[in-house]
Amino acid sequence: MLLSEYIIIFCILLPIVAFLYAAVGHGGASGYLALMGIFSFPQDDMKSTALILNIFVSAVALFHFTRQGFFNRQLFLMLAVLSIPLAFLGGKIKLENDSYKIILGAFLIFATIKLIGIFDNKNKQDVELKKPNLYIALILGASIGFLSGLIGIGGGIILTPLLLFLNWSTMKDAAGISAAFILVNSTAGLFGIATQGIELNAEIYLYIILAVTGGILGGYFGSTKFKTPILRYLLAAVLIIACIKLIVS
Repeated sequence: MLLSEYIIIFCILLPIVAFLYAAVGHGGASGYLALMGIFSFPQDDMKSTALILNIFVSAVALFHFTRQGFFNRQLFLMLAVLSIPLAFLGGKIKLENDSYKIILGAFLIFATIKLIGIFDNKNKQDVELKKPNLYIALILGASIGFLSGLIGIGGGIILTPLLLFLNWSTMKDAAGISAAFILVNSTAGLFGIATQGIELNAEIYLYIILAVTGGILGGYFGSTKFKTPILRYLLAAVLIIACIKLIVS
């Protein structure tokens, strides 16, 4: 059981994490997993709790970004059509703790490297977007979807850097696409977990309220106030934090 003072600290940090992730169109699962790891949540609770919070926060982020017109429906459908069933399949699989950390950590590092490598290119004003390739999009969606269900994330933390790296999307459109992608994959992954039985923390309703509060503020500022370079730095920051957590845990 968590000590009461630790719960208070966790509850203070939770909406901050939700704010940072929602500002870039993410649900925040990797951040929630990092926090829960720091505060020694039972492993059986972590995956399902992260996905539930992901669903709520990504829905809020999606509302804000689509309201501002930052969403490419065609590209989203290309990515999501195979990701949804494979996220469900991944959710049905339970990993050992060490394997879980290795897989999650590897993809967080990959996403961070790709994002940092994009900065110089995206700072140029004459970068031309490319037409997405259907077959590549299907493969990416399927792969990320399966991993999303497997490790308890929505996949946006992997998808967003890839969309930018491939020049398929602007930063804010990528945020809108990722929010929708996270929402459907998190839901599918949670249903996959449900087939094996779900373990939830007793304070899940409180965590949802706190995460949604942070998500509302993050989605608003990310879609209307923050400029693109700020969003890139915020995304890089949350990726690095998640990587550090996995290394020191």
